[in-house]
Amino acid sequence: MTRMTQPVRTPAITRADRKTTDDLDGGLTVSPADPGKRLWHFFISMRTGLALMLGLAVLGFIGTLLVQADPGLQGDRQAYAVWLETVRPKYGGWTGVFDALGLFSVFSSIWFRGIVVLLTMSLLACSVNRAPRLWKRAVHPRTNMSETFFAHAPLRASIATAADPGTALAEVQTAFRARHFRTIVNHDGDTIHLYADRFRWGPFGTVIAHLSLTLILAGALIGTAWGFRNNSLAVPVGSRVEVGYGTGMSIEAKSFTDSYYTNGSPSDFASDLVLYMDGVQVIAQTVRVNEPLRAGDVTFYQSFYGAAAVMTVADPTGRVVFDRGVPLEWATSDDKYRVGQIILPDAGLTAYVVGATSGEVDPRIKPGQMQIEVYRSGLEGEPIATEIISQGQPANIAELDFTFVRERQFTGLIVARDPGAVFVWIGAGLLVSGISLVFLFPGRRAWARIQRRPNGSSIQVGAIVRHDVTFRPDFQHLVDDIELALTGSSPT
Repeated sequence: MTRMTQPVRTPAITRADRKTTDDLDGGLTVSPADPGKRLWHFFISMRTGLALMLGLAVLGFIGTLLVQADPGLQGDRQAYAVWLETVRPKYGGWTGVFDALGLFSVFSSIWFRGIVVLLTMSLLACSVNRAPRLWKRAVHPRTNMSETFFAHAPLRASIATAADPGTALAEVQTAFRARHFRTIVNHDGDTIHLYADRFRWGPFGTVIAHLSLTLILAGALIGTAWGFRNNSLAVPVGSRVEVGYGTGMSIEAKSFTDSYYTNGSPSDFASDLVLYMDGVQVIAQTVRVNEPLRAGDVTFYQSFYGAAAVMTVADPTGRVVFDRGVPLEWATSDDKYRVGQIILPDAGLTAYVVGATSGEVDPRIKPGQMQIEVYRSGLEGEPIATEIISQGQPANIAELDFTFVRERQFTGLIVARDPGAVFVWIGAGLLVSGISLVFLFPGRRAWARIQRRPNGSSIQVGAIVRHDVTFRPDFQHLVDDIELALTGSSPT
């Protein structure tokens, strides 16, 4: 018996015809009269997700364009006010506007957190909406397709053969299985329906990717809500500084060393630190840039260093109310002076210690001298007293005795606690897994319908292409294999 095949070419799919195939995996139909469903549709909409991601991108751009205040300044109104004055020459009259909108702390602003919450809800809604349909498609796929589908499928072919339906089915199954497709056969009278899929679990990579982004965003929210990060914890050598944030920790710098290459660039700088918990020493460690100190979920990183002024302050009774190094960690807008802060809560005063930047010559503040400016705490304006004092010579300023003892170094640390970091790491791993699953194992589906004809059988094959351009040539090769098997010769 001679087998004959006749491939039938069909016209390209039109816009109206797409409705037939697009409804195959149709989503939720929303009634305009149901507010709950409209809200659900809002969250699962791709436009919503894109708009929220665009909002995050805009805020991120603003956060990189504008100078951001150190997180450690946000709890100190006086220090933040001083910092705000340092950026006022750069932004002029816009400084107050940017500050009111929270644009100097974009990543902890209500705008950023609100968009993150909405985006997290959108991603969760998309995952919940998509997962049941993917599960049904993988476990209980639709096997029977109508004539309309095979007439309008994006990938389609029609083959007429003299072989009987049983033989044609065997050859079609063999062709699909040779390309590692799973096949499911369903007999409906004289019509044989065949469903084939490959990498049926691949589409779940999109759900995994959505959930991974949810974990990453949730980790970021947890970190900002219950964690902290201080990028400028300055600890003068020989002094102990409270870490704060309810940790009960304090850190002491025993010594600081720095070394440089022959071209002047730093090769290494290290701090010998002692960590105390509620006044009891718990850890002593030398900290370098890549060797942080970890105590539970709190981590200390070596970040920067500079000069400090060791100061003592005594009240009118002679009681010493302040005795430690003052890090000169801030710079004036012209970078000619370095500034440090002394907070005196019992007296209701804040004093600023001002020294000339290293290498700068100032006719007023000479080597071995510091300028003291005293303000009422919480109030801006002119200082109530200003005086330049020399090393080792006490001076009475605002009814307090200030003494500049000596100049020392300070070590600058980043101290952070991020309880959401574990979620971010897990989410990052899932994101890579999900993306790999989608791109390396793309889910593919195809259908075939075999019908008896007076002179043999007719075979119709159809498939849907969505975001998988490589399936088109593979589908053509699959049709060629079926033709070759049914004719015994290469197809034209």
